[in-house]
Amino acid sequence: MVKIAIVDDHEIVRRGFNEMLQDEVDFNVVYEASSGEDIINYLKDNPCDVVLLDISLPNKSGVDVLRHLRQRYEKLAVLILSGHPEEQYALPMIKNGANGYLCKDCEQEDLIKAIRTVSLGRRYLSSKTAELLAGEVFNENDSEPHKNLSERELQVFMRISEGASVSDIANILDLSVKTVSTYRSRLLEKMGVNSNAELAIYAVNHGLIENELDL
Repeated sequence: MVKIAIVDDHEIVRRGFNEMLQDEVDFNVVYEASSGEDIINYLKDNPCDVVLLDISLPNKSGVDVLRHLRQRYEKLAVLILSGHPEEQYALPMIKNGANGYLCKDCEQEDLIKAIRTVSLGRRYLSSKTAELLAGEVFNENDSEPHKNLSERELQVFMRISEGASVSDIANILDLSVKTVSTYRSRLLEKMGVNSNAELAIYAVNHGLIENELDL
């Protein structure tokens, strides 16, 4: 039996995914979480095989949660389910430890196949993600700077783009203000911009955040 947790801040989304999985006799949705804190607290005392994780969550983002889970649960499979196409987030999330990436408008059979794949300890790559990965290996992809950010850089980038201050980010990520400022300086250089506003504009233009910040 594959024990599954669904993490999304929209109840209707969680309910939809739950219904898609109900007919699979070897699947058991054991928990639905509306925030990163919810799933982190649940996993302290409850076993789980696969976490279906959204990127945009209140307080702790999906990037933050992914980092936490990878550090503490080596065998736990994390499948990202995002409202954004693979071109925007698939490679960064997989590089930072996700076992797979799917868009929320995926077909039911693709979701089921992905869960079965990652539950066996393998990575799930959609045909599009595989194409993106192959393009990167052979240097065929456009060199978009956000795709080359480290895990921490991606966390800080998302927070800054959403309007968080350096002190806010330091509190959220449990880092010193000096350390976050260093990451910010590194981000500006890597992204080729000069201010937080330009980082936010980049994020919006590349579809990484929306006006409602609903990823």
